[in-house]
Amino acid sequence: MTLSAVIWLSLAGLVSGVLAGFLGIGGGTLLVPVLVQLGFIPVQATATSSLAILVTSSAGSFQNWRMGYLNFEQIVLLGIPAVVTAFLGTFVGDLIAPHVLLVGFGLLLLSNLYLVSLKKRVVQKARFRDPRMGTGPAINPVLARLITGSTAGFMAGLFGVGGGVILVPLQILLLGESIKSAVRTSLGVIVITSVAACIGHALNQNINWSAGLILGLGGLMGVQVSTRFLPKLSDQTVTKLFRIMLMVLSVYIFWQAFQSWKGS
Repeated sequence: MTLSAVIWLSLAGLVSGVLAGFLGIGGGTLLVPVLVQLGFIPVQATATSSLAILVTSSAGSFQNWRMGYLNFEQIVLLGIPAVVTAFLGTFVGDLIAPHVLLVGFGLLLLSNLYLVSLKKRVVQKARFRDPRMGTGPAINPVLARLITGSTAGFMAGLFGVGGGVILVPLQILLLGESIKSAVRTSLGVIVITSVAACIGHALNQNINWSAGLILGLGGLMGVQVSTRFLPKLSDQTVTKLFRIMLMVLSVYIFWQAFQSWKGS
């Protein structure tokens, strides 16, 4: 591996770690294109990214636990259905053309902009009708967790991402979580889904261990910074950052879909 490749991998890991701590996403949408540009075939890029995401999300979750911000029960209850439906998502994804998948993912990212803002409007309307109404989930908590975890897992398997871009807005909308709590829980769930993904990819010998560890070490440093700064940011600031990330990613994904369509 060349020195320039090591530098690019370290920088990509660092950025993904910062995003993981601030926004509760695994960073696969950033890491996979970087690996492809460095000459990795897509399946190897996805597998190697999964290893890096496991390192980053584990480090961030450990830091959140040390700071007393981790809800293990919530993570497990969301993570179990996510792992199960992720396998279904990978099966469905094999049946759909790549450019169609990318367009669907781009539309999904844009829809999350609406989901994040919908919770605020729902709460405001509820308080207007009856000041005694709380801000908790509007449906049964068990059902809400099942829907949230299952949807995130299926989308993760379908689109090849960690699921954080789905977990965060659905926790806000269905579980009544604050943006910061949703980010931290999302990062913990990604640990569970990443373990499952790494096991599958390792059995198929798709992981480049050296590249994955370099990415993971960069991510470890980035997530240490972002998890420490997250408590100092207001919910409004984190929400704005999450929305900006969704818009930037959606533009990138639509461009990738266009490139894939042209090449098909």
